Amino acid sequence: MHKETEKGNLTYRDLYREGTSALALVLDEGREAQLDARLILEHVCGTSLQTLILEGERLVSGSEADLYRELLKRRCSREPLAYILGKWDFMGLEFGVCSDVLIPEQDTENLVEEVMKEICDGDKILDLCTGSGCILLSLLHYSNGSTGIGTDLSERAIAVAQENAVKLGLSERSEWRTGDLFEAVRPEERFDIIVSNPPYIKRRTIPELAPEVRIHEPRMALDGGDDGMDFYKRIIPGAPDHLLTGGMLFLEIGYDQAEQVSALMKDAGYYEVRTIKDYGGNDRIVCGIKSIHQE
Repeated sequence: MHKETEKGNLTYRDLYREGTSALALVLDEGREAQLDARLILEHVCGTSLQTLILEGERLVSGSEADLYRELLKRRCSREPLAYILGKWDFMGLEFGVCSDVLIPEQDTENLVEEVMKEICDGDKILDLCTGSGCILLSLLHYSNGSTGIGTDLSERAIAVAQENAVKLGLSERSEWRTGDLFEAVRPEERFDIIVSNPPYIKRRTIPELAPEVRIHEPRMALDGGDDGMDFYKRIIPGAPDHLLTGGMLFLEIGYDQAEQVSALMKDAGYYEVRTIKDYGGNDRIVCGIKSIHQE
């Protein structure tokens, strides 16, 4: 233990500076080091940004300092901040996360926002590859009377989604099933909207991803096969069997997959197929409507 901790005169600002310095050695952006150091400190001490600004000279306990340094080591090893905190914000809601699920990203907020433009009160939604449940639960939270089913091949991911449903008070409007895509859905079940953020990373490029992703996030939620298209090739032809006529399929895609995914949807008989960009200007969503010819 550091001497200053033993003396009991280590301040809140001192500990923050220590964390910032340590993280600056391993993270690419100085702002990220500052932000992560602060958020971990607030997590440990149960404080907020105002504490650093107004109460920086407050003393921290030895146990707080020890826990902070323990969590700091995890972040220095490039473990994602979300897993260290055990939670992450998405669509203005707080979701529990762990290494069994992908961390909800802003790109996926674009997907939710586009679905929200089309959703009607009381709609029934199917969320494939649900992970933490952030897509389905956000849609249910911001709509009236809608219900949904989230499916995932990972039992541990389904457990996380169920916990998030309880925390958000949406258990009665959501159901969670373990299974491989449509295998978790009964043949007679039909939905107004099917949505998915499936694995779409090309297998050969996974080693090139940031350490936070390639080491810590679940590979089964990343690996889209040799061309990144494995799941689209299954979801697109399978969705009409579970969509009402006029129902919509929404898919998150990689920035370079719009042409391929759109072609698959058009060939499968969907109409009004379109591509939507994210806030960064990259192609991010492909959606289409089930036609009567797909019955």
